[in-house]
Amino acid sequence: MNALVVEQLRKTFGKIRALDDVSFTVGPGEFFCVVGRTNAGKSTLLKTIAGIHRADGGRLIIGGRDVISLSPHERRVSLLFQNIALFPTRTGFDNMAFPLRTANVSSDVVSRRVRLIAQMLKVEHVLDRLPQTFSGGEQQRVAIGRAIIHPTDLLMLDEPLTNLDASIRIRLRIEFKKLHRDLGQTIIYVTHDQVEAMSLSDRIAVLDKGRVQQIGSPGEVYQRPVNRFVAEFIGSPPMNILNAELSEVDAKLWLLGAGFKVALSESEGNRWRAMSLPRQLSFGVRPERMIVAAGPSDEAPIGAEIRWVEHLGNRSILALRVGDAVVKAVVMPDHPLGADGRVWVGLRPEPEHLLDRESGVFFQRPT
Repeated sequence: MNALVVEQLRKTFGKIRALDDVSFTVGPGEFFCVVGRTNAGKSTLLKTIAGIHRADGGRLIIGGRDVISLSPHERRVSLLFQNIALFPTRTGFDNMAFPLRTANVSSDVVSRRVRLIAQMLKVEHVLDRLPQTFSGGEQQRVAIGRAIIHPTDLLMLDEPLTNLDASIRIRLRIEFKKLHRDLGQTIIYVTHDQVEAMSLSDRIAVLDKGRVQQIGSPGEVYQRPVNRFVAEFIGSPPMNILNAELSEVDAKLWLLGAGFKVALSESEGNRWRAMSLPRQLSFGVRPERMIVAAGPSDEAPIGAEIRWVEHLGNRSILALRVGDAVVKAVVMPDHPLGADGRVWVGLRPEPEHLLDRESGVFFQRPT
């Protein structure tokens, strides 16, 4: 039985459709991330599942119960908001104990549970202190403790790391993975940070303008995006998209674009012919799959101009002008670059990265 089933969920605010027929399932004990840009509908989705917003249509099944008409406290879910809201006049212990005390749990059970969760989150040292003395990371850990201390069918986290420093975010991402492993809790985690989603989740749902664009494992969403939005949203740097014309010369297929031409091997050509592709199309190449060389070769026959270089320690990102397009390439920091500001590149698009220019949807590779 699935922990959560969402079927054609709809929510509108006036003329704005915040959730547009959203459907997905979450398995028991799964870490499920919802990722998207600002105003994609991510927070609205969590609040509608929790019952804070009343759905305008669709079904919500949590733990086998249809909860669409139930009040928030009847749904057996926990929701941690982006903005930390600890009680300022209560100690760390009392903040974490609050959900248990409102549920009339005995004091000895409250004490054991608080100290167990505090130990797990490494906040035992703040239990007797007020929130104003906590660091940002300590505040967030106590808030997380309060959210998980009373077992529920579903734990939902709304951008829980957004307001923290980068070093704290990285440490807490590791803690979330440990927490998920230790508790076996079903988690829905909302974020705009695709690195968080890729590193934490079992599966990802990519949301845009209230619609689910794709659901899959981090590897599936990264390697086989279904459309241009997902390709350009997932990945850092995002996938390069170039326009080209598919042309056949002397029984050989070529991709012809502004400032480049790419010859396809016989086997590649046969696979592409089987896909019944239009002449005008686009194709994607991940920056880390770009071939970059200081001089021309069979693998890197296309001249490119270096526009700028980002040095990131363990890698460098090159912004390259190829014809009338600027593309990104990832290279090792000691990669030899052309002294005159020019390099040579190779573009090897995969069949699953061929894009219908009009619809923005990738063509399906024949099985």
